[in-house]
Amino acid sequence: MPSKKENKVASNNHDSHPRVDSTQLKLDDNSQVAVIGSGPAGSFFSYFLLDMAFRIGITIQVDVFESRDFSSPAPAGCNMCGGIVSESLVQALAAEGISLPPSVVQRAIESYTLHMDVGGAMIETPLKEKRIAAVHRGAGPRDIQKIKWHSFDGYLQGLAKEKGANLIHGRVDNIEWEDEKPQVHTKDDFRKTYDLLVVATGVNSATAKLFQDKGYTPPKTTKTFICEYYLGAETIETYLGNSMHAYLLNIPRMEFAAFIPKGDYATVCMLGKEIDKELVGFFLEDQEVKSLMPPNWQVSQKSCQCYPRINMKGAKRPFFDRVIFIGDCGVSRLYKDGIGAAYNTAKAASSTAIFSGISAEDFGKKYWPVCKRIDRDNRIGKILFFSVGLMKKFRFARRAILRMVIKEQKMEGGQKRMSMALWDMLTGSAPYRDVFWRMLHPFFLSRFLWCLAVEIWPFKRTSSLKEGQ
Repeated sequence: MPSKKENKVASNNHDSHPRVDSTQLKLDDNSQVAVIGSGPAGSFFSYFLLDMAFRIGITIQVDVFESRDFSSPAPAGCNMCGGIVSESLVQALAAEGISLPPSVVQRAIESYTLHMDVGGAMIETPLKEKRIAAVHRGAGPRDIQKIKWHSFDGYLQGLAKEKGANLIHGRVDNIEWEDEKPQVHTKDDFRKTYDLLVVATGVNSATAKLFQDKGYTPPKTTKTFICEYYLGAETIETYLGNSMHAYLLNIPRMEFAAFIPKGDYATVCMLGKEIDKELVGFFLEDQEVKSLMPPNWQVSQKSCQCYPRINMKGAKRPFFDRVIFIGDCGVSRLYKDGIGAAYNTAKAASSTAIFSGISAEDFGKKYWPVCKRIDRDNRIGKILFFSVGLMKKFRFARRAILRMVIKEQKMEGGQKRMSMALWDMLTGSAPYRDVFWRMLHPFFLSRFLWCLAVEIWPFKRTSSLKEGQ
């Protein structure tokens, strides 16, 4: 149940939008819906809205505005993302009847390899059944010579079109209001009035700024780093395999970084606080990074790179009458599984619009609790990353983490508690709340305290931390 405070926020319309009877704000036959952005959030929303409308027997016109061409290489077709689809989302999509085709999934990630300055260890998929999909959001990096795989975003866009969505290639540059309804304008002089406007542009688009004087406060963000290295399929298989290589290094402002193997390319992602060129250079020149890559690998030979901003704290109020913000420009998971958050917010928004209504009050009752749940989980995530960051500062703590992981990976059966906690933190496959409570389990704490004790008193060490030794 929403709190009194949440209901008060939900029902507080901005002065520029006169109060109307919320029972009048419904979608029915021939309603017109605009979706700005056809990334995962926009495409998921369009797909679910049209599917639900069909099931209850009404016809809705959905226009999707998109300025990018996902069939083109970067930057024209890029959505500035590492391109990891968590196994929990893969399973959720399968339950919806959506299976990612081999033409989209460039590599199935079967393990994580943890890299630290004190050693490394491979973390296999918990329960031996989880899988992660590595994809390109567009057609590929800037220097791609031959397009072998299709765009993930393009695939989702195609699903929405199959349901009946009308794709309009163009950039929205203005929103006006006609009889209290949003009117969309594009640079090509297109204009049309809609019953509902859905904003799914992410946080790197200027479109959301069109709503700041309407009561919308954008999410808080930070800068991250993504780049692509062309290595070739054989080199990828030899040096990276089907494992995502995650780095937990004691580098200020960097929470973690990863090398993601794909078809012919390795994607590098760095997450933390305002990642900049200096920090990127420091990481890529680290010996732990260079030891992973081929001898002839050059840090400077990037195929393409960008410094996109990511959502760190959700928008204060991502909706008002006839307008709703979903995906990154609303709320997203902290650091991980942004595509999964797009799926969850898009489905909640479409369900609210079809079965409840499109007023601020309706969104406050049905959509807002989903956003708040993600936001509350992110607060726990910040505690977890703060704790890991604190442990990274001490060599004995880093060794204790690695010791516990290595011992667990050698176990036959039993619960691999540290391995599963790191897996879920790095992949976003489980809520941070679940990870937090699992790390407070007596068995987890007792094992970790024992590993800490072994590292604090060196004479108790019985084995090397280098995996395989």
